[in-house]
Amino acid sequence: MHAAGGHAVHVCLHHHSEQRAVDPAPACRLFAGHSAERVAVDLIAWLESRGLRDLVTEEERNSLNPQVILAAVDRRHPDSGLVAELEQRLTREELRASSSAMPTACADPLIRTWAAVGARLAVTANNSPRTVRSYLEGRGLLPCFDPHIYGRTQDLGHLKPHPHFLNRALNATGTAPSGALMIGDSHFDCHAAVRAGVPFVGYARDDGKERELRNAGALIVLRSPKVIQSMVSGQA
Repeated sequence: MHAAGGHAVHVCLHHHSEQRAVDPAPACRLFAGHSAERVAVDLIAWLESRGLRDLVTEEERNSLNPQVILAAVDRRHPDSGLVAELEQRLTREELRASSSAMPTACADPLIRTWAAVGARLAVTANNSPRTVRSYLEGRGLLPCFDPHIYGRTQDLGHLKPHPHFLNRALNATGTAPSGALMIGDSHFDCHAAVRAGVPFVGYARDDGKERELRNAGALIVLRSPKVIQSMVSGQA
């Protein structure tokens, strides 16, 4: 699940017979039909209405990324009621966006194929886990993952590139980092995988994303999850 700024929902897969974990491509573009930029502007306006404009720098405002705004306020007022309110506002916007999110091409059949071959899947996300559940339920994919859904809490220090969510998924599925593969669409994902000791493959929907992933150190970058689906289908 992809939001502005490279935040995505990813999947950790544990294959019982091969003792192997895989984190496939982002499931969707969360804000495809519900502008992340507008959400960021609304969050900034809410802060300004309370005389808190200086909590966000000009560069952070210009990012038009709601995750950047939330993280900036958390750095300056950690563990505060202000951060909790801002996070709740962002979660409400994410939930609204989930109904119009655009699925990544081939992501649904890839997930279903992995589930069909006996894989155990888990989601890791910088989005709210409520948002993840809402999207997956709408696509009929929730049974493929439940209960292994790990997403944003009010402890924003655990957001990727921190490996916290990925480590939780690996621990829950009993998978060693060396037996895992993470597929992500941003430098945050690549760095989280490196810090967790998990091999990484990049997914890029355009040239800009491919450059971002290559610059972050991704050695392999794919343009479609269909390549992986073919490999999994061949092993079924």
